[in-house]
Amino acid sequence: QDAFVAFHVDKVLVSKYLKSLLIGELAPDQPSIEPTKNKMLVKDFRELRATVEKMGLLRPNQLFFFLHLAHILLLDTAAWLILFYFGTSLMPFVVSLLVLTISQVQASWLQHDLGHLSVFRKTKWNHLLHKFVMCHLIGASAKWWTLLHSRHHAKPNCFRKDPDIDMHPFLFTLGKKFSVELGIKKKKYMPYNHQHKYFFITLPPLLFPTYFHCHTFYIAYTKRYWVDLAWMLTFYIRFFFTYGSLLEIKSLLAYYFIFRMLESSWFVWVSQMNHIPMDIYYDNNLDWVSTQLQATCNVEQSLFNDWFTGHLNFQIEHHLFPTMPRHNYWKVAPLVKSLCAKHGIEYQCKPLLTAFADIVHSLKNSGELWLDAYLHK
Repeated sequence: QDAFVAFHVDKVLVSKYLKSLLIGELAPDQPSIEPTKNKMLVKDFRELRATVEKMGLLRPNQLFFFLHLAHILLLDTAAWLILFYFGTSLMPFVVSLLVLTISQVQASWLQHDLGHLSVFRKTKWNHLLHKFVMCHLIGASAKWWTLLHSRHHAKPNCFRKDPDIDMHPFLFTLGKKFSVELGIKKKKYMPYNHQHKYFFITLPPLLFPTYFHCHTFYIAYTKRYWVDLAWMLTFYIRFFFTYGSLLEIKSLLAYYFIFRMLESSWFVWVSQMNHIPMDIYYDNNLDWVSTQLQATCNVEQSLFNDWFTGHLNFQIEHHLFPTMPRHNYWKVAPLVKSLCAKHGIEYQCKPLLTAFADIVHSLKNSGELWLDAYLHK
């Protein structure tokens, strides 16, 4: 299956665990693909996948990732040094906050690469550095992230299968079809017709310091990820020891909460610009390519956009080839565009600010659809 091929680097190792699940072979006269899936698209994508492998686009440039890690560590150190050398008055406090936020967000993009096994050829090295970056530098569980993010990639924007849209319907109503259904059923957990307004003061600033902050510890504890918990504690010990030596307790807590809010805002706007404006509905059991393309869109390439989004501006390529090192997305993008053009599939690519605005527009449209259906008798 295409999903199996997309997710696993060492397929021989993983395949041995699947032998016990084999129940037989299809008879020669039986179809090898379900009717809901585009047979020709699947065939062409598998040929594209073979081409990508021959071009070496799945091989990482480790110098790229080393330099990325180095700039994260330099920024992390600089944030503390600013307070140490210039004091804790307002200006150094603010500058230090901004520097640490940049370091944390860039670390989030790097842990994303490591979680997708795209930095090293050997899986164990990806896992080891993933724990260092995610647990020690960021303070969250690596296994918690993998558990949630793998489900997102398997079924993006599919309700009850993609955890990234679990905010529907309790906080937001997402997607045109769901919004109408919710209105017809007369369900109102929130004033959805105003969700494009309260979005600004809820999800972006509060996702990290509230929900994620608690959920990562909850999952790590309940699933007994003891190694992750130990790594995570090293972040908090390091943070409160180093910054606690410079700041009073109130300033220290304010510093921590503010940089988490800034980090959260940056992450949410970038992560949601590729998905929220796209189709959101139940799983229709489509083929791998169609599933990914109907739920993702791209943002235009530039040096700033690549750095600012951690190359998630190439969301389409990332979802089709999740283990591909991000520095190769731009190389495969023309091939993916050609595949889409051949099969009449829209390949969406937009400016960064337009992508941000589309989040708000889609929430506003969904809220209006809900209200119309809710008021209709």
